[in-house]
Amino acid sequence: MAWDGNGYRKQGVDELKKRLDPEQFHVTQENGTEAPFRNAYWDNKLEGIYVDAVSGEPLFSSLDKFDSGTGWPSFSKPLEPANIDLHKDRSHFMERTEVRSKFGDSHLGHLFDDGPAPGGQRYCMNSASLRFIARENLEKEGYGEYRKLFEMK
Repeated sequence: MAWDGNGYRKQGVDELKKRLDPEQFHVTQENGTEAPFRNAYWDNKLEGIYVDAVSGEPLFSSLDKFDSGTGWPSFSKPLEPANIDLHKDRSHFMERTEVRSKFGDSHLGHLFDDGPAPGGQRYCMNSASLRFIARENLEKEGYGEYRKLFEMK
């Protein structure tokens, strides 16, 4: 499966400020970070996919979500690797790997090398940068191609 962003163009700042709540705007557009354990998806156990709150591009699956103990939603790998861009982040007096969405250019979170086997990666994401689409709503929301992931389980 490959989502190509067909028909997507990033909205302007004014449009995004109208569509996103203040925290979503701060996280996705100003590289912010939400509070741990007080966000929408850190403890979400429902089946479905997570898409970019700005662009709608598919990013992660609940099948790859795990409890990292950090208070943010964490994933062992992306659903669509081509929709993820990685950048060096030298803010806050440390060097990390920032995770951004390809088409929306949204700040999503950071990638760490302390995740579960086999890959050992932890994509530590901000809930404010994501929108969850439950398994039963995939067709209705235009993501029907991902339903088979949960049928094969």
